[in-house]
Amino acid sequence: MPTSTQIDNAVRQKTLELCETIVQQPQFQDIRRRVDSFMADSRARQLYESLTEKGRSLHEKQHQGLQLDAVEIAAFESDRQALFDHPVAKAFIDAQEEMHELQEGVHQFVNKTFELGRVPTETDLEDDSCGEGCGCHHH
Repeated sequence: MPTSTQIDNAVRQKTLELCETIVQQPQFQDIRRRVDSFMADSRARQLYESLTEKGRSLHEKQHQGLQLDAVEIAAFESDRQALFDHPVAKAFIDAQEEMHELQEGVHQFVNKTFELGRVPTETDLEDDSCGEGCGCHHH
C-alpha cells in the first residue's frame, strides 16, 4: 500500500504536468500576451484602476443604503466606456474572462472527480450545467 507521501508526490507530479500542459496551450500563451501588454500600458492600467475604484465606491454606497447620484453613475459609465474603447484594456478584460473560464473548466473536472470518486465523463460534466445563461454552461 502506498504511503501518503508517495500519493502526494504522484498527485503533485501530475498537477505539475497539468500546469505545463496549460502553459503550452496557444490560448494560454495568447492570454498571457494580452495581460503582459496591459501591464506595459500605463493608460490602460489607469483606466482599469479608475473604473475599479469608482465601481467599488458605488458598491459601498449602495451596500450602505445610500442613494447613488446621477453624476456618479454617469462618471462610472463614462469610465467604463473609455476602458472598453481602449484596445489593450479591452483585450485584457477579454483575457481575464478566458482565464476564468479555463480555471473553472479545470476546477469542474477536479471537483467532479472528488464528488464521484472516479474520473468524470462528459455526461457527468454536462449534468452540472444549470442551463444557458447561468455562467457555468460548458460546451
